Amino acid sequence: MGFKCGIVGLPNVGKSTIFNALTSAGAASANYPFCTIDPNVGRVDVPDPRLQELDRYVKAQRIVPASMEFVDIAGLVRGASKGEGLGNQFLGHIKSTHAIAHVVRCFDDSDITHVEGGVDPLRDIEIINTELVLADMGTVENANGRYQKLMKTGKKDIVKVAEMLNALQNHLNDLKPARVFPLADYVGDEPAVQKAYEELHLITAKSVLYVCNVEESLADGSQDNEFTKKVKEHATQEKAEAVIICGKIEEELSQLSPEEKNEMIKDFGMSEPGLNRLIRAGYNLLGLQTYFTAGEKEIRAWTIHKGDKAPAAAGVIHSDFERGFICAEVYTIPDLVRVGARAKLKDQGLIRQEGRDYVVKDGDVMEFRFNV
Repeated sequence: MGFKCGIVGLPNVGKSTIFNALTSAGAASANYPFCTIDPNVGRVDVPDPRLQELDRYVKAQRIVPASMEFVDIAGLVRGASKGEGLGNQFLGHIKSTHAIAHVVRCFDDSDITHVEGGVDPLRDIEIINTELVLADMGTVENANGRYQKLMKTGKKDIVKVAEMLNALQNHLNDLKPARVFPLADYVGDEPAVQKAYEELHLITAKSVLYVCNVEESLADGSQDNEFTKKVKEHATQEKAEAVIICGKIEEELSQLSPEEKNEMIKDFGMSEPGLNRLIRAGYNLLGLQTYFTAGEKEIRAWTIHKGDKAPAAAGVIHSDFERGFICAEVYTIPDLVRVGARAKLKDQGLIRQEGRDYVVKDGDVMEFRFNV
């Protein structure tokens, strides 16, 4: 299991540049609006040094990291929800993603045109968020209209759903995203309310990661400028996250050999590429974590949700593993490093046998027993 993240933002904020860096897919990047017309899609490996650490002791024939899929969606503008610019077709692309990476320009450069005439990250965020909220308003209004008619039946679940939809419509009318709507106040003991909400597939219900695209001097992500401070404050208020990267440097890094890349990273006082921070922030945003399977043929990273139990983790490999789950044999990489060999783990009782109720921890190395 991976996840699909849509990259959005106004034209010329650096979306395609960051997409290029993430995927090395060579998406078109140019200094004019609507350079991206059809959405570019790229898959990127999730950097995880634990894979190489495992391989020191397992010596597998191949290593398969976890992956993420990124969708570079055309620059939205004022009126996109009503068909301005390239319009609703791109709002549809966003609906198919699990999360949104909202790229915000946080650098000033007179050589790069800004579609709104100047750099103002909060204004830019408001433009995009407003268009996404307006798109969701249409979805909720249609659903609300249907349920208001069904209210005549007097059925409890229909009444409860209608109450939620009415409140949600008022919430969106105030130009607030669905992700800060107090849904729990309306769900109560009525699962139909939760189901009706999920079936709306609202764009603004998706988790958002604000990506502050900065100048080279801030590439290591440890310092702020006046723009990034504002974005971080906004993200906190919206229960979102923010990460700082320099798209220009990241794109250059993606085109270098490993040796050249390490040298450039050092030159800019960075400990790692900024994209690593972006991916980790994305994982944290969606409550994701990684476990590993390891054998002579393959070491593989698997992505699951935090809190998943062993059978659900097994099901990520194959549904038969979950259906016929018997137990999981589990050990940790620190224990493996400490004793120096998997055989020694077994001798020292460091391979645990866990049952159906075991909550998988980030970094667990697992082998499943099952019977179908």
